[in-house]
Amino acid sequence: MTILTNHLPTAELQALDAAHHMHPFTDANGLAAKGARIMTRGKGVWLTDSEGQEVLDGMAGLWCVNIGYGRREMAEVAARQMEELSYYNTFFQTSHVPAIALAAKIAELAPGDLNHVFFAGSGSEANDTNLRLVRRYWQVKGKPWRNIVIARWNGYHGSTMGGGSLGGMKPIHAHGGKIDGIAHIDQPYWWGEGGEMTEAEFGLARARQLEEKILELGPDNVAAFIGEPVQGAGGVIIPPETYWPEIQRICDAYGILLIADEVITGFGRTGNWFGSETFGIRPHIMTIAKGLSSGYQPIGGSIVCDEVAATIAEGGEFFHGYTYSGHPVAAAVALENLRILQEEHIVEHVRDVAHPYLKQRWDALTDHPLVGEAKLVGLMGSIALTPDKARRAKFSDEANVGYRCRERCFANNLIMRAVGDRMIIAPPLVITPAEIDVLIERAVLSLDECYAGLKADGIKVG
Repeated sequence: MTILTNHLPTAELQALDAAHHMHPFTDANGLAAKGARIMTRGKGVWLTDSEGQEVLDGMAGLWCVNIGYGRREMAEVAARQMEELSYYNTFFQTSHVPAIALAAKIAELAPGDLNHVFFAGSGSEANDTNLRLVRRYWQVKGKPWRNIVIARWNGYHGSTMGGGSLGGMKPIHAHGGKIDGIAHIDQPYWWGEGGEMTEAEFGLARARQLEEKILELGPDNVAAFIGEPVQGAGGVIIPPETYWPEIQRICDAYGILLIADEVITGFGRTGNWFGSETFGIRPHIMTIAKGLSSGYQPIGGSIVCDEVAATIAEGGEFFHGYTYSGHPVAAAVALENLRILQEEHIVEHVRDVAHPYLKQRWDALTDHPLVGEAKLVGLMGSIALTPDKARRAKFSDEANVGYRCRERCFANNLIMRAVGDRMIIAPPLVITPAEIDVLIERAVLSLDECYAGLKADGIKVG
């Protein structure tokens, strides 16, 4: 039996990694020179690296380990399912119990009439599915020309050709191009782009760009709008309260399908089961992944409303699918994850315990000379680093302040992520107040060290 353990010194593991492993979103030569940090174990909110250091994971892996690391029940469920039915597909008029049970459970948890699930292996795949779904929907409706999807600049919907094209990150578009029929509007980022407007005014102005874009393209040419309830990879951009109600009004007024990308915000992250509930969004399609299995198995999907599912069915065979759609082991593990979230009241823990306490500690970070804004919804937060709080100013790109701060966090055994001048967190939903204290203490230490380094390098701040 092959058992992989940390049987080599860290330097040898790093050399093997550099020689053979191509990392996502990584400067390969830079990482090879530095050496990857090798994680070997995880328990709760903690990781242990190959040198034995314990690291508080403030990013829940990649926004996904909602129930925390090391849950034995998840391993036991996976093992039982592998013994019973390790794999079968859902093509060719077949199904299996884990996929059936998981689809039914998701329909029970999802709001409104989101009662149908098309499974995928990831959020990126699910957003590719969504692109096919909305275009097929309008074909069946007799309007095949209605095929343009509107998204947002700096939104993230994956890095496949479809998901990367839907997303509004230009570096992704630059590496291989972007497919046709996708348009973008500006993001609702008041701190960085709001100018002299109030947050409420800015939220309405940015939402109304959707209406302007629809009129520019022609209302009968637009199929759908896609957006994350909270932009995650874009820097945890929490929109003004006026934003989503106006987006909903516009989609309703023009009969446009609304896709809520809940890959990050789903399954408790915002203090409700879904971010759409937090922001009052009524989507026709919802993208899910990450927290669906807490990252224990790769699985994603599209939750589809009754009317869209019925229309797709009217069109006969839907020529789309993946080998691993509804994989039985992934589905069984996801079901166990949902059981744990429900029975251990983890969503309620976020809403009633972890969020209120973290908000109190997080808001206080604005007292630090580097921090101009602190935003938090549920257990998803960001701080804006600035050289001048009054002007909501940005550092120059050359200062690389976010990267510098992230490096100090990593050195202090805290995983926080940098997006430009924003530092972001999304810890496991099981984090306790005592662990939140550790997170904040290490964040403050890292901010202090970053601030001292900037001053030492003659970079003006404060």
